[in-house]
Amino acid sequence: MPTLFEASTIGSARTTNRIAMAPMTRSRATPEGHATDSMARYYGQRSTAGLIVTEGVQPSLTGQGYPDTPGLHTAEQAESWKPVVKAAQADGALVFAQLMHAGRVGHPDVRGLRPVGPSAVAAPGQIYTPTGRKDPVVPRELTAGEIRGVVREHVDAARNALAAGFDGVEVHGANGYLTQQFLSTSANLRTDEWGGSVRGRIRFAVELVRALADALGPGRAALRVSPASTSQGIEEGDSLALYTALLEELREIPLAYLHIVEAPGRRDLTRALRAAWPHTLVLNPHRDKEPLPPHEAGADALADAGADLVSFASAFLANPDLPARLAAGGPYNRPDRATFYGGDDRGYLDYPTLEA
Repeated sequence: MPTLFEASTIGSARTTNRIAMAPMTRSRATPEGHATDSMARYYGQRSTAGLIVTEGVQPSLTGQGYPDTPGLHTAEQAESWKPVVKAAQADGALVFAQLMHAGRVGHPDVRGLRPVGPSAVAAPGQIYTPTGRKDPVVPRELTAGEIRGVVREHVDAARNALAAGFDGVEVHGANGYLTQQFLSTSANLRTDEWGGSVRGRIRFAVELVRALADALGPGRAALRVSPASTSQGIEEGDSLALYTALLEELREIPLAYLHIVEAPGRRDLTRALRAAWPHTLVLNPHRDKEPLPPHEAGADALADAGADLVSFASAFLANPDLPARLAAGGPYNRPDRATFYGGDDRGYLDYPTLEA
């Protein structure tokens, strides 16, 4: 069986190892959505990963869900990413920008715009805004023409990503954001070709990914999904049937990889989708409700689930030298949740390395 420290393949490129940094929102961009010097240091500290997927990057102003998240929908935003990408690639990591349209998860106080979604169904809970948490608003239902416009916005942002030096882009189709909202039976109540049946609900994801692959070329576009996740009020019905149908449509598209966020305790679903996906699989593992130590979780994801690469989220947030710690079997810094979102460089750039 492969180990975490062997090379793997993403598209036509080779990775230095099978360790991926999962996308994690940190809300430390400028109010204009520009990347910063601190962001360059943050990703540069973690450049020994084989693959780095950035925090969610909005492909349009309408797609922004939270304050101080970065964008890729203007030339100035793309320019600001160049030193970040260069720093992240310093030790050979492949670096993908995660394109994240928040859909109904947003608030007018964040961007001055009413959120949009597949249907006029509000997200549950509360929304984080610049002035604190607030009740969500009912999103405006996208017209069929606007849906195609959202696809074009993603393509434009993806081209900006390549111009900034990224190796590719990953569509955020997980965690209750726009692409998963279309997959959902609770957020997508449409009766037109973009909803209703399984085939209708997967259409947005398929057309979006196909458009990106056509625009960027083979091995430059990827998709992240979270089958069976109920995050932010998502209900999918039969997740196995839904994602099996989705993967059947995606199999012939030359994607860089499929990135699965495993639902806790649902290794059965992961194995079934691995069997349906013959190409590169990145897995963010959660085999059990009680997490394994990162080095054990990584080895298990390769051996038991058949992953090609393993992505780590909070473990990479708190351990900038995570590959070295995985090789040593720990110890690991504990992540400080109070500093996850927003703020200064505390809890962002000051986690110590194993050598230190």
